[in-house]
Amino acid sequence: MGNLRMANETDAESMEAGRKLFAGDWRFTFAAPSIETLPPMAGLEIAFAGRSNVGKSSLINALTGRNNLARTSHTPGRTQELIFFEGPDKAGLRLVDMPGYGYAAAPKAKVAAWTALIHKFLQGRSSLARVYVLIDARHGLKDVDLDVLKTLDRAAVSYQVVLTKADQVKQAELATRVAETQAALARHPAAFPEVLATSSRAGTGMAELRAAMARLPKERGP
Repeated sequence: MGNLRMANETDAESMEAGRKLFAGDWRFTFAAPSIETLPPMAGLEIAFAGRSNVGKSSLINALTGRNNLARTSHTPGRTQELIFFEGPDKAGLRLVDMPGYGYAAAPKAKVAAWTALIHKFLQGRSSLARVYVLIDARHGLKDVDLDVLKTLDRAAVSYQVVLTKADQVKQAELATRVAETQAALARHPAAFPEVLATSSRAGTGMAELRAAMARLPKERGP
């Protein structure tokens, strides 16, 4: 009983820490079109990866409570750079919006350049505390997602899968999708076992995601 109470207290503390963190001032700071133009590493960075049009920018806006912090578009493949957002001054935390991958309609050379940028960033950024790999809850993991998971495994970068657009899936189907995704992740050594289901539009899962991010500095240690 005591352990359960301590766990509940820890969860409540994380939820409050996450709420405070994302109630602070978040702002756009940098856009890097190549590895050579990345800003110097500082503090901890949290990156968001996912297929084009999976809802990365919408998720960042929902997390921070700012409708236009990250540029959203109905045109897949619009984000072609690594976009950096800084949190409150003393938080020591950055968010990184990565180019969407798997967008077949773009010129092949451009897709290859975006893909190379994503993989190089994931492999060589020691300040990267966690990558959230966003998966459309309506469709689940695809081969192109599994390629990114393999890159993260090889780079030993901690990552967690976040299902987006959960409000567009029936509850029974969503539960099945979560279970299927967790089963697939069991084969990936760098994957965090818990899968979060979110909806930027409905706000579902945002408090849990904020809490997870607030815990990262403690998990990483000094």
